[in-house]
Amino acid sequence: MNRNDVTELIVTKKIQKKLTWNKLAEVIGLSKEWTTAALLGQMTLTYEQATAVGAALDLPDEAVALLQVVPYKGSLPTAVPTDPLIYRFYELVSVYGTTFKELIHDEFGDGIMSAIDFKMDLQREPNPAGDRVSITMSGKFLPYKTY
Repeated sequence: MNRNDVTELIVTKKIQKKLTWNKLAEVIGLSKEWTTAALLGQMTLTYEQATAVGAALDLPDEAVALLQVVPYKGSLPTAVPTDPLIYRFYELVSVYGTTFKELIHDEFGDGIMSAIDFKMDLQREPNPAGDRVSITMSGKFLPYKTY
């Protein structure tokens, strides 16, 4: 069993048990955003978190152990994503990436927004013209240093 096998098993068990990512987040005790990333193979769980989700999903001990190993991050199979929803994020960065960069540099100076010291919140925003997806991303600003 490898980490990709664990991810596939988690998704299968989630469907079989009719669980949501939000419910699994309650089991782990963290946000639905972080929990989903972790269970899809992008974060490392503690022993307690891995054991709790393992019990909730009836995962084998080997899977629980692999949830505690630091993963190889980055899960997209191609440089340009082909999944329509993920492609829209690629498109968003393609269109607005330079705007994000310029506005961050105007406000903070030369540096980056951390994806390590980071949090995200995804919510449904009701709208009479059709519900909207609201995503708030917050990452620590890390200035480039001179030496």
